[in-house]
Amino acid sequence: MADPSTAVPRVGFVSLGCPKALVDSERILTQLRAEGYEISADYDGADLVVVNTCGFIDSAVEESLDAIGEALAENGKVIVTGCLGAKRDVILDAHPAVLAVTGPHALDEVMGAVHAHLPKPHDPFTDLIPPAGIKLTPKHYAYLKISEGCDHKCSFCIIPSMRGGLDSRPVGEVLREAEKLVESGVKELLVISQDTSAYGVDRKYRTDFWGGRPVKTRITELARELSTLGAWVRMHYVYPYPHVDELVELMAEGKLLPYLDIPFQHASQSVLKAMRRPAAAENTLRRIERWRERVPDLTLRSTFIVGFPGETEADFEELMQWLEAAQLDRVGCFTYSPVEGATANELPGAVDPEVAEQRRERFMHLQENISANRLIAKVGREMRVLVDEVGEEDTVLARSSADAPEIDGVVYVEGADDVAVGDWLDVRITDADIHDLWAEPV
Repeated sequence: MADPSTAVPRVGFVSLGCPKALVDSERILTQLRAEGYEISADYDGADLVVVNTCGFIDSAVEESLDAIGEALAENGKVIVTGCLGAKRDVILDAHPAVLAVTGPHALDEVMGAVHAHLPKPHDPFTDLIPPAGIKLTPKHYAYLKISEGCDHKCSFCIIPSMRGGLDSRPVGEVLREAEKLVESGVKELLVISQDTSAYGVDRKYRTDFWGGRPVKTRITELARELSTLGAWVRMHYVYPYPHVDELVELMAEGKLLPYLDIPFQHASQSVLKAMRRPAAAENTLRRIERWRERVPDLTLRSTFIVGFPGETEADFEELMQWLEAAQLDRVGCFTYSPVEGATANELPGAVDPEVAEQRRERFMHLQENISANRLIAKVGREMRVLVDEVGEEDTVLARSSADAPEIDGVVYVEGADDVAVGDWLDVRITDADIHDLWAEPV
């Protein structure tokens, strides 16, 4: 351990969970550096460790508790923050030796705990901080979180109790952050929140200013302004409200990537009602058809839950028929997890876990065939890709407009010379499988 009286204090950091938690980690790291702390890459070099946890499902809780335990064993001084921090007793019961526990998006509380156990340096070197802050993503892409919390009351979800109600950031603040990111070399902005479509509702779409111009705190206006920065703009966590059609129009105009990440969750109206999902009565198939008429290259990603309490075989078959008709590009499917505190746990009609897993396997088998066919249809086409990694023998890993980092597929480009991470490449697709594409430069 470093002697605080003679060396710059060093903080280790463990970041778990979703991209929204990742942004929280970036903000904490940025503040640490702004105050003169150094960031340690290992436990041994750290004076204390901050663990940003996830607590959405049981497996995430276990992973977070294991990470806290490892940090305590390896270092001994641990501050816990993040979603699992909302369940303070769970953490303290498992690890009573932690120094402090805070909930999610709690920058001030985390820094207060750090200050209490590791006083900040006398003269912080703020000029060492990049304009865009400390990022945990590669230099060429970044997550842009536009709001915190959620106002929905989905019966399977405890996010609102952990992260609070919808709290949209002022649009001018978001755009200034985005501008700094692009100036620092970011080529792709991934717009995230708990409910991206609801951005600005809590502020009654209040007008803010950016570049001396008035801009409404609303998702369409934000997206339009982001499109002027010269980077790819990818939309995540979009609920299918009517005004999503406005985003599709921006895609048709080439201002946004033709990509929508929409958590449909199910197709049976009875299950959606039990889930308390917003827009449950929308005719989603017809809307998807209209979107694709307007934007033929539109990529649709979604997530689904099977085995939800009360889900019958007829409900599941309705979901399968919907999936066949929707022809989504990217899909994730999970069996229902009875998260502690979720109101869905009280619903009748619990589905046997083996039955739920069988349904998940049937669902994913169908989707694999759909995904494979949609990728095969791209063979022979030319497209622009963004380089993520340069390997040996001129093999490049890249992503197209259809591929979000880490959750979607990749494009393997063979025979590309003098290529660096973050470069754009124009390629022709030569082959495909269930998840990925192969290409050659053009």
